[in-house]
Amino acid sequence: MQEVTVSPSANAQPIEIVRRARPQAGTERWSVAAIEELFALPFNDLIYRAQQVHREHFDANAVQRSSLLSIKTGGCPEDCAYCPQSVHYDTGVEASKLMDVDAVRAAAQTAKDAGASRFCMGAAWREPKDRDIEKVAELVRTVKSLGLEACCTLGMLTEPQAHALKDAGLDYYNHNLDTAPEAYGRIITTRDYDERLATLARVREAGMSVCCGGIVGMGESRRERAGLVAQLANLEPAYPESVPINELVQVEGTPLAHVDKLDPLEFVRTIAVARITMPTAYVRLSAGRQEMSEAVQALCFLAGANSIFYGEKLLTTGNPDVARDEALFDKLGLKAI
Repeated sequence: MQEVTVSPSANAQPIEIVRRARPQAGTERWSVAAIEELFALPFNDLIYRAQQVHREHFDANAVQRSSLLSIKTGGCPEDCAYCPQSVHYDTGVEASKLMDVDAVRAAAQTAKDAGASRFCMGAAWREPKDRDIEKVAELVRTVKSLGLEACCTLGMLTEPQAHALKDAGLDYYNHNLDTAPEAYGRIITTRDYDERLATLARVREAGMSVCCGGIVGMGESRRERAGLVAQLANLEPAYPESVPINELVQVEGTPLAHVDKLDPLEFVRTIAVARITMPTAYVRLSAGRQEMSEAVQALCFLAGANSIFYGEKLLTTGNPDVARDEALFDKLGLKAI
């Protein structure tokens, strides 16, 4: 594939720059430099182009709603610097066992009744054991029996484990890249980047859809944010079907508890760049939304976000409650997918 590089002339118009930077599907790849140029566009021009791309592929006033449940909390051996579930940090999160079928069924039914179409289950494992997969497969079948899409995030998978989850009916598997390769060592030392990519390849090979994004606001540079987007947009054989963009939730006890907050408009820019570079993906507002104003969320939807996590909790951190989301959707004229 040909790599995209953009060197605009001094008098080039911003929208022309975006059009020249945009690769044709299946023929070119996004360079980090090209993505940096998208980030650097005047805000209005960037949002305008992102909205154009969004409308080419989606109903601009429809948002997919997912609900996330921690089915096994805490006790994770990884040292992710942002995560309150790591055994390396004292954050007050207590380890728990895997939830039983009845409890998960009740939570999934509640999510469906509140308007969610996808139910995501997360477990704080580095890598599940085969006996864990057997139990999770039963949970997947339970969620599917309610007419919901099912997604899991369980850590690294072996090839047989990926196929077992697919056979149980799992629609999506989430495994985030977190950040750019060059920033990765500052965030986690217990797992390398290639291990993340290997799990994504196994998910694809098993026939499941990929949910993969990252976290911004962890002290990274704009170039590193561009590097994360480049990794996602250039994944083989295709970019993820679902791209969660998380803003760091600062938790006392973690190494990133007091990092400088990301400027809200830079977060909106990240959403817009994700939309332009991955035009047919669901771009999801994920962690950090509870701290966002309605105005910032509205800008994110304008920039091409068309999925949210729905409900009062994301694993161990807060999320806007359903009534608050419904009120915002009414103000903006948004409907559920």
